[in-house]
Amino acid sequence: MNAYTFRIGEEEAGERIDAYLASRLDGKSRSYIQKLITDGMVMRNGRICKPSVRLTEDDVVEITLPDPVPLEAQPEEMPLSIIYEDDDLLVVDKPKGLSVHPGAGHPDHTLVNGLLYHCAGRLSGINGVERPGIVHRIDKDTSGLLVVCKNDAAHRSIASQLAAHTIHRRYYGITCGVPSPDHGTVESMIGRDPNMRLRMAADISGGKRAVTHYETDEILPGHALCRFRLETGRTHQIRVHMAKLHHPLLGDTLYGAPKEPFHTEGQTLHAGELGFVHPSTGEYLEFSAPLPEYFTRILKILRNLRA
Repeated sequence: MNAYTFRIGEEEAGERIDAYLASRLDGKSRSYIQKLITDGMVMRNGRICKPSVRLTEDDVVEITLPDPVPLEAQPEEMPLSIIYEDDDLLVVDKPKGLSVHPGAGHPDHTLVNGLLYHCAGRLSGINGVERPGIVHRIDKDTSGLLVVCKNDAAHRSIASQLAAHTIHRRYYGITCGVPSPDHGTVESMIGRDPNMRLRMAADISGGKRAVTHYETDEILPGHALCRFRLETGRTHQIRVHMAKLHHPLLGDTLYGAPKEPFHTEGQTLHAGELGFVHPSTGEYLEFSAPLPEYFTRILKILRNLRA
């Protein structure tokens, strides 16, 4: 268990205790905090309180976070688009709408479940039973390439390449509006949005450095087809940076894209290229995955509008 203590300052006075704690504990939702308060895991000035209580200056708030209960994923037979596979790793082209690993609300039908079946459980264990083999992730509604490791040595090698920013990753996305200039670099400190816990935000004090390079490939009616090269790999990085430029990705309503008629069901973003040094052979490998059908369908519609 982890325990935290906060002393309330003048600026925080008047906030609800559940909202206050959710804004200061990274990755903890307000509903989760409310349950902890109800369960007696939160004390205000030494006393159990209600989630709706308003804080006053100099209050002392104590919260105890229970240890997470491991969610052991189960093997599940499902079709997987495997681009490459050997004894150390495999590269998968993940479809849009598929979560990478189990979590609250989706304990199964994830990429990890399919990998456990395909690999007969032979996956690296560094990230625990919830994320076996997973070194890096892409969002549920982002399609494209992921490298998955079968043993811990391969996992450590790929993880070190990610940390050194030497892995090649190129994404393709459709933006709302046309970025100006048509190419450039976005750099910011990305962290959890204090006003909406599901979102990340740019220019957050205490955030992590994030760098995205973008190029406009094609100008379309009211939109653009762009390429993105990641120098770092923060949560929602491309989505946050394009919103910062006031050109959010088509379908990305979380970051401000307007409603659209294409029924994208989430952001139009595809991880199309992935390159890294093989952990065992030392050979540089690079893979590509074509744009998925939903993506090419939207491009066709926009190109027809331009004609």
